[in-house]
Order: sequence, then structure tokens, then C-alpha cells
Amino acid sequence: MKQYGWGLPLSASSYAGSIDFGIYLIHAVMILIFVIWGIFFTYLLIKYRKKTGVSAQRDEGHGVVKSLIPDIIVMVFEIVLIAVYAIPVWSKIKIDTPPSGKANMVAIEAQQWSWNIHYPGPDGKFGKTDPKYVHFSNPIGLDYKDPAAKDDIVIANELHLPVGKPTIIELTSMDVIHSLFIPEFRLKQDAVPGMKIPVWVTPTKIGTFEISCAQLCGMAHSFMRGRVIVQSQADYDAWLKSEAPKSAAASVPASEAF
Repeated sequence: MKQYGWGLPLSASSYAGSIDFGIYLIHAVMILIFVIWGIFFTYLLIKYRKKTGVSAQRDEGHGVVKSLIPDIIVMVFEIVLIAVYAIPVWSKIKIDTPPSGKANMVAIEAQQWSWNIHYPGPDGKFGKTDPKYVHFSNPIGLDYKDPAAKDDIVIANELHLPVGKPTIIELTSMDVIHSLFIPEFRLKQDAVPGMKIPVWVTPTKIGTFEISCAQLCGMAHSFMRGRVIVQSQADYDAWLKSEAPKSAAASVPASEAF
């Protein structure tokens, strides 16, 4: 699947097209303004070029209002763009989060220099976590005494999502500020220590895409990469069921964390 070329990356989420529309529109308008002003300046250079016997004449300011017309047009365009396009799209992406009962749930805890991805497992419930249980084999500190944690799955740098269904991601960081960036989804959000920030996406294409960190976070920042694997709902459910026993078997019991 071709994902990169001369233009924008592949559009693979429900709101990627809306973001792309704004990018293309702004570029088209800027190119149009550049061409119009280029033609106008060329006209002025030719019409008012230096001529023998003709001295320069001072403008007493009678054309000030006329000279502001282009600026007024651009200002009106920008106001309309903000009111009609930017605010509704921003609201849809950042405020109108799908109901958790109708969405797939995933938690991501960033750290130097990996993405710890926490799935609630087939039961759909996240297990409790506690810093005292953090261990190299239990990076997010799952409390395995909690029944809901028994089938939870924690995998580094591998985000599985079902296609066509909203997924809400609870994003946080255990050390410094990171930034979750998935270009094909047009998704970018800072992960801030001490905060759980919800972001959501509805993947529209099956495939594998890259996760990167868009915030300089230390000496190994460039290696903080992962992948998104978008699957059919049936394949996603089968993957959850197959991974839950592995995760439980590999986990360190809470009583043995230290």
C-alpha cells in the first residue's frame, strides 16, 4: 500500500480528509494570492518604470482606502475559514469524542523511549495499576490481584485497532513530555506526565502504519517508534484472545514485583 509520495501521506482515518481539505485549501489560496500579486507587481514595474523627462510624483494619500481592499479580502477569507471550517473540524476532533460504550478502548503510556500500549483484554475492562508494581516485565505497574487485570495485554510499540470502529486512546507519560504522531491518521497529541489525555480515531483502511514521537524527548528520541496494525473486527478480536494468555503467563505477580 503506497503511503508516501509527493503529496500528503495516505489518508486512513475518518477525519483525515477534513484536515487535508484545510491544508489543500490554504495552499491553493496562498498560491493564488502569490500569482495575483506577482502579476500586479509586474504590471506596476512596467507601467511606472523610469522614463526620460518624467519625474516621480508623490501620492497624497487619496488611494489609502483602495490600497486596503486586498488586505480586507484576505482578512474576510481568514475569518470565514476559521468560523466555517476550522472551529467545526477542531470541535469534531477534540471535543466530540465518541461515547466510551460504543468505542474500542486503549491506553498508551509513553516513556523514554517506547510506547507501552495497554489493552483491556476480551473482558473490555482495564485492570488497576500502581507504581509500586512497576517492573521491567510489568512496565505500567498492573495489579494482577485485580480480576480485571488477568486478561489485560501490555505490548511495547504495537498498537492494534479494528477498522471502521472508533477507538479512544487514554494517553499519558511516565517521565517527560512525548508526542504521539501517526501521520496517516492525521493524529498528533502530546503525552504529559500526570495527565490522562483522551484522543480518538476511527481507522478507515486496513494496513500497517508508523508511530513516531514528535517531541524531542532525550538522546534516543529518534528510536521511539512503533507501528499501528489496523485489522478487521474479527481479526482484532481473535488477536486479543490469542494474546491475553501470553500476557498473563509473562507477567510478574504483584507480590513478586520487588
